[in-house]
Order: sequence, then C-alpha cells, then structure tokens
Amino acid sequence: MIFPYKKALTMKFFGEIAALATAFFFAMTALIFTSTGRSVGSQVTNRMRLLFALICLIVINLILFRQPLPLSAGLSRWLWLSLSGIIGLSLGDAFLFQSFVSLGTRLGTLLLSLAPIFGSIIAWIFFDEVLSVRQITGIVLALAGIAWVVVSHQEPPDTPRGHTQRGVIFGILAGLGQAVGLVLSKEGMSGGLSPFQANAIRMLAAVIFSWGWASIAGQAGRTFQELHGKPRILWLLALGALVGPVLGVISSLIAIQYVQIGIASTLMALTPVIILPISYFLFREKIGWQAVLGTVLAIVGVAILFLV
Repeated sequence: MIFPYKKALTMKFFGEIAALATAFFFAMTALIFTSTGRSVGSQVTNRMRLLFALICLIVINLILFRQPLPLSAGLSRWLWLSLSGIIGLSLGDAFLFQSFVSLGTRLGTLLLSLAPIFGSIIAWIFFDEVLSVRQITGIVLALAGIAWVVVSHQEPPDTPRGHTQRGVIFGILAGLGQAVGLVLSKEGMSGGLSPFQANAIRMLAAVIFSWGWASIAGQAGRTFQELHGKPRILWLLALGALVGPVLGVISSLIAIQYVQIGIASTLMALTPVIILPISYFLFREKIGWQAVLGTVLAIVGVAILFLV
C-alpha cells in the first residue's frame, strides 16, 4: 500500500520536481559557461551552446521518434514554438548577458528573478491561470529569499560595475523574455506535443536567428576563430549544452505542462540558491549569514508551494 501512495505523490508533484530539476541543471550550466565565457566570450559561448544543443536534440529525437524534427507538428505549433525559441533562448539570453556586463552577475540575476511575476501576469491574461493565496505567498517568499541571496553575494573585484539605466532595462527584458518564452512554449505544446520535440523546434529557431544575426554582423567566422586550438573549451561547451539548453530546457517545458507558469518559473528561479552550497564546498567561497537566511526563506517558500 505504501508504493502506490508514493507513486501518486510523485506524479502529483511531477511539475514541481521538473521545475526544481531545471534550476539544478541551470546552476550546473552557469558554472560551466562562466568558465567558457571567460575564455572565448559570452556571445561565442551563447551561439555555440545553441548549436551543440540543437545537434543533441536532433540525435535524441531520432532515437525516440525516428525523425530529427517534428515536421508533422502543425504550422501553428511551429509558429508558437519558434517565437518562443527566438524570444526566450536568443533575445532573452542576449539581454541577460548584456545586463551582466553593465550590472554584474549579482544584480543581473536579481532582475532575471522578475520572470515569475511576468509569467504569472501573462498566464493570467492569456490562460486564465489564477493562483491561490497560498501559492502567491509561496512565490513571494521564494522570490524574497532568492533576492536576499543574490544581493548578499559579493562579486569579485574585477566584476563590471556600471549600474546604468541601460543595464537595468536589459535585466528586465531578460526576465520578460524568459517569461514570454515559457508562455509561448505552453501554447505551442498544447495538445500533448513532447517536450523533446518542442525543444527541438525552439532550438532550431534560436540557432537560425542567432547565427543569422551573427552573419549579418560579420561575427559568425570569428566564433570558430575563437575556438581554434581549444578542444577543452569545445568539450565544456558541448557538456554545458547538454546540461542546460537540452536537459534544463526540457525539464522547464515538462514543468509548465503540469503546473501554473508562475509556480514553475518561481522554482526555476532557485538557481542562485542552488549555486551557494556548490560554491562553498567546491570553490571554498565564503558565505555570509544573509545568504544562509535567504536560502532558508526561499526553501520555506518552496515548501509552501508543495503543501497539499
């Protein structure tokens, strides 16, 4: 009698678990891409991660569905998911990187945490997703904890500091891009399209847009020049693409199929909290009491979202 209960409980929170997995995968990929970004630049990293992710997804779809892309998914789905890929994976991440340059990683990540708020509002308008008082309380507490963790984090001395209006705008647009991308993905997957197939469409659109833009700007060739003679960076980019744009994004698409976008995006925003213990145990970074209390507050918010 215990096993069926556990199975039912697991299925009940399947979306929330997928969202937490997303935050974990994004934490891992953030550490990987921080390393590659310092070596070859953030834009090269962004373009190559999308390209490697598309290759991985084509292989996965060939194994699972015996076709590289879901050509029979329908024009409407292709339109919604392509827009989602361009806005969420290409433009949203581009704004995020620019926000990091202007504000630093700490404040850029804080502004990205606005995504759950944007997502909840958009989902309420277009999908009639209404959150309960308990869910709103959990979201507010989780976001407050995340903000506390991010604000208390001390950046290295060489981190760019220009707290400019432009950087704030880019950070807000990054959060908005992530939220819009999730909403468009949910619409594109309506009717039961597999997250693996949906992510392949999104990634294809993101690759075409990013590399097309780079070609127009004359930066496409420079991408390969930067990577010449750096096999370790190529392997890291491939690993990061598998962990983030493939596993992480697929987990996020699974999450929004099972729970409201506001809840899913809040749990996904826990990445800075997850990075804390990794930074402490692996990199021996000092963690202040504010970060610990912020983590506890975020966990309380998450626990409320999981309450029956």
